[in-house]
Amino acid sequence: MHPVKLADGIYWVGAVDWDLRTFHGQALSTHRGSTYNAYLILDERPTLVDTVWQPFTDVLLRNISEIIDPSEIKVIVANHVETDHSGALPAMMQLTPDAEIICSARGREGLSKHYPGDYNYKVVKTGDSVSIGQRTLSFIEAPMLHWPDSMFTYLVEDEILMPNDAFGQHIATGFRFDDEVDLDAVMEEAQKYYANILLPFSGLVARKLDEVTKLKLPIRMIAPSHGVIWRRDPGKIIQAYAEWAKPGGDIGCVIAYDTMWGATHRMAIEIGQGLLDEGVPVKLLRASTTDTNDMIAEAAKYKGLVLGSPTVNRAALADLVKFTHEMVGLRPAGKVGAAFGAYGWSGEAPGELDGMLRAMNVNIASEPLKLKWMPDAGEAEACRAFGRTIAAAIKAD
Repeated sequence: MHPVKLADGIYWVGAVDWDLRTFHGQALSTHRGSTYNAYLILDERPTLVDTVWQPFTDVLLRNISEIIDPSEIKVIVANHVETDHSGALPAMMQLTPDAEIICSARGREGLSKHYPGDYNYKVVKTGDSVSIGQRTLSFIEAPMLHWPDSMFTYLVEDEILMPNDAFGQHIATGFRFDDEVDLDAVMEEAQKYYANILLPFSGLVARKLDEVTKLKLPIRMIAPSHGVIWRRDPGKIIQAYAEWAKPGGDIGCVIAYDTMWGATHRMAIEIGQGLLDEGVPVKLLRASTTDTNDMIAEAAKYKGLVLGSPTVNRAALADLVKFTHEMVGLRPAGKVGAAFGAYGWSGEAPGELDGMLRAMNVNIASEPLKLKWMPDAGEAEACRAFGRTIAAAIKAD
């Protein structure tokens, strides 16, 4: 990819990673690839906002070189320490060793540990501004969105917000702007990104959105560090974040389950029918055949979360346990749910899953439902009644 102009004197100079399929040490699936966005600002003090992951250093340098000699850069803004954004920093500093590195206090701490060197750091905090000539950079600290060091950079005269990981998506595209690509796919990836990375910080997200709103910054464009740049309607992704940050979710229920020989699957179908009977939309997701991160994205959308598994070696099946462990870490707020499962002789799995739901702070709608062997007609009705009970709790909560 070649550099792409955002505005007069402002360019995207990052890299597109078409092959990326996992991220964060394989903890996050990235079916559509990703981008590492870096931005070059031409002014009296040429400025680079963020870099790229180290394997794409040559791409960054080539893109910068199409516009200016990289050695002419005088300021490098590091909005975030994580190496997918800072990996090319050592190479940049070799070319322009006197450049000023602007970052938060925690950013300096992290960068110094990752890249030891006698660099010229300038630490900034919320409200600080730096002139680079005709332009002014203003900074907003954003701790835990999603690392303690994170911050936003705002280009005052151009009304462009560069918020690093906030408002981003893991998606590789041939074009850089939201009005040039499949927006439905972009929003799907943005929601998955939020659910898997920012969900535990939803309270902080809501407060940061409120803080930015109170600053009354005119935002003409949002240029995140992954995915497409929002220029057609930056308010769309801001409003989406405001909705995703709210506790609970839409009226609806995800039934996340796994099964061995079909008994727990049959229970899931009947429980789902009970929910549907009460007008609550349902999605059934089998853990052994569904990507864990996709399951998380779906579970984040809806208020209801029901877990089901047969018992094997006195425990729930491993693929479902993986999902539940991730959800415990993400700490979704405002959920309603319950656990169920079929068994042959011991039946510990539903109790284990109930404990997982409680660890997520889910509002438990019913004690676990467990049935021995394949449900008969009466037990199928008990499953539907179980679903109706959960539906009532979802609608009442």
